[in-house]
Amino acid sequence: MSAQVLIAVLLGLAATAEDLWRRNISNWIPLSALLAGFLWHVSQQGWSGVLTAAVGAGAGFLIFLVFYLLGGMGGGDVKLMAGFGALLGLSRLIEAALWTAIIGAVLAALVIAASSLRRWVRKDAAQKPLAIPYAPAITAGVWLSLVPR
Repeated sequence: MSAQVLIAVLLGLAATAEDLWRRNISNWIPLSALLAGFLWHVSQQGWSGVLTAAVGAGAGFLIFLVFYLLGGMGGGDVKLMAGFGALLGLSRLIEAALWTAIIGAVLAALVIAASSLRRWVRKDAAQKPLAIPYAPAITAGVWLSLVPR
């Protein structure tokens, strides 16, 4: 297992656990991913790795910033994807974002179905809107993008 994969696994587990239990992603997690991404790419590519990590981080930030501005995602999710973008670089980040969108859509459909079933069984029309922790989808998307082909 490469250092890049190990970092993605450890930080992904930390982000997922915290998002599920606290509904928050501490700043140390995306910051660690960002720093590790720069160090990883510099160790692999020399100083040109700085550009690879910076472009990945910027793209990760911008892709998810749109959803944050539309109210569909929290700031921690945006920072997490920026950190993972630095770790992955642009090409793998695009793949990770696509996997994340697919997994997020499946999770959202499951939550909506469960909520509808609960409302139907309880005949309870008044329920607050559900917010779905997105770090599990981001983590799974990142992990899938790192699977060798």
